[in-house]
Amino acid sequence: MCGIAGYIGQISNPSDCLSQMAQAINHRGPDNRGIWSDERASIGLAHARLSILDLSSAGHQPMNSTSNNYVMVFNGEIYNHKDLRLELESISNRNWLGHSDTETLLSAIEEWGLEETLNKAKGMFALALWDKNSKRLSLARDRIGEKPLYYGWVNEQFVFASELKSIKKFPEFNNSIDRSSLALFLRFNSIPAPHSIYEGIHKLEPGHILELHSDSKKLNKYSFWSVEDIYEKGFMTQFSGTPSDAVNKLESVLSNAVSSQMLSDVPLGAFLSGGVDSSSIVALMQSQSNTKINTFSIGFNAKEYDEAVYAGTIAKHLGTNHFEKYVTDRDALNVIPSLPEIYDEPFADSSQIPTYLVSQFAKQKVTVALSGDAGDELFGGYNRYVFNEKIFKRITKAPILIRKLMSKTIFSMTEENWNRLLGRVMSKRFANIGHKLYKAANVFSSKSTRDLHFKLVSQIHNPTDWLINSKEYKTIFNDVTERFVELNTTEQMMAYDLMTYLPTDILTKVDRAAMSVSLETRVPFLDSDVIEFSASLPIKFKINNGVTKWALREVLYKYVPKDLIERPKMGFGVPLAEWLRGPLKDWAESLLDEKRLHQEGFFNVEFVRSKWLEHLSGKQNWHHQLWNVLMFQAWLENN
Repeated sequence: MCGIAGYIGQISNPSDCLSQMAQAINHRGPDNRGIWSDERASIGLAHARLSILDLSSAGHQPMNSTSNNYVMVFNGEIYNHKDLRLELESISNRNWLGHSDTETLLSAIEEWGLEETLNKAKGMFALALWDKNSKRLSLARDRIGEKPLYYGWVNEQFVFASELKSIKKFPEFNNSIDRSSLALFLRFNSIPAPHSIYEGIHKLEPGHILELHSDSKKLNKYSFWSVEDIYEKGFMTQFSGTPSDAVNKLESVLSNAVSSQMLSDVPLGAFLSGGVDSSSIVALMQSQSNTKINTFSIGFNAKEYDEAVYAGTIAKHLGTNHFEKYVTDRDALNVIPSLPEIYDEPFADSSQIPTYLVSQFAKQKVTVALSGDAGDELFGGYNRYVFNEKIFKRITKAPILIRKLMSKTIFSMTEENWNRLLGRVMSKRFANIGHKLYKAANVFSSKSTRDLHFKLVSQIHNPTDWLINSKEYKTIFNDVTERFVELNTTEQMMAYDLMTYLPTDILTKVDRAAMSVSLETRVPFLDSDVIEFSASLPIKFKINNGVTKWALREVLYKYVPKDLIERPKMGFGVPLAEWLRGPLKDWAESLLDEKRLHQEGFFNVEFVRSKWLEHLSGKQNWHHQLWNVLMFQAWLENN
């Protein structure tokens, strides 16, 4: 994995500028750095390399094509690059300098062009390609958005980079905070593409290519792949086999994806939480390996947040080389001051803390780690899908006044009191029942499934009430465009999650945490063949009589006994509510100081302070909402 950066524009010292931009993202690629510029064309490219394939100098970037018509910086992995080489060699003789996927990609672009090459390529990537003849810069980002890519304007100069901290090294950067993006952040924990926290700076959407000619400021952006197209294709070619056929096909497709992503010239392992997704990936890895694979998990002393015991049991059954580390509250709390630097722009999914800790732990042994992310979105794992199938469709038959009364009844008790009242009864089906009841109560008045989903993925339902002088950008969630009309309502929720929640929250969380310690993560569930098979799979093979991820579970049960897997879905959480009332209280109070909030001028001071005081008193649990505010405040202080 690597970091990329560059610009088009007139600057006085290109080498110094590019070196500083590369240095800012050195954690993404500490093994080697390279810069290239053409002052006559006003173009500069920079690269920070984490060597994974072809550790020799033949993999150095920026890399020129064989014809010398192109120069490219590339961040990512192309898992089928050996197949692409064979296809290219069948067309003409190739004099390869090394065996890096970057060299393969450049040769493919010369042969087929950028868009066709990206459609042939399986992998994760963000790249910048300079065409010397046409003086055109092309930026591209992988299908789902595993790798980040920011771009925009700084003092009328075009800049791009893997992370904002690199763009901020560009001369005279002084872009203002975008208050509408801040509203999005409060709602979603993170800022969805194409927006960023700064005015004039954007994220390239997944599956898109952006083009800019050096003598123009007009950007041309288009998609080479989309979730909408894949689901439309899946609906037209829907899988029609038996349940057994579905399980066998999924096992085959996922096994191939895992096998392709185990390609590495450096030590490799996997994250293992003991849940369905990570256990499935690890089981398929171990089944295809002649040696014990390395697996990693972390545990917490608090039982309700500890999955390490389950991971250890599954690792023992599969025979992996398992590494386990129990972390204390103090270990976790010590991460918090680093979060603004790690995440680069405001980010507030609190599972960022254990994600960083397990990445840091894994990096001690390996340079590449496979993860089980995206299994929920593709195969129906989130509780909200079951809620829609089993509960919401019935609730909507009740008058709106009755539904509002139900919400009021739930809000009459704190989350902790609901946990005490129902925890023992419901613990076999739902962990943290109080939080789930509160989420349900927030959506009882939803007018449609689309409205339901929008509310379920909203951490703060009324962000402009928390802010001063702020409007909220429209997003895919609340625009009027009709999407996925051929799917049932639960499948629509899954498709929207694949487009938005997964890249905006989950993939951002994992990329920044892992890359901050120079660890490459790979996501086999996001192999394009796996996604396409999932899109063709009827909902009955995903959610079957209330059983989530049915087909995936059946694959896993071929390798792991069912009784080792079946338990309530936990997530990857920390005791944030208690921390804010305890060891984090002084830190939070300093960031939420009344005078400070007034001076900074972003938040409705009285509103935020009232939520903070209510949380401290235990009257209500506002820790999720307050964490969003605190992460912005900490980021603002750091920046």
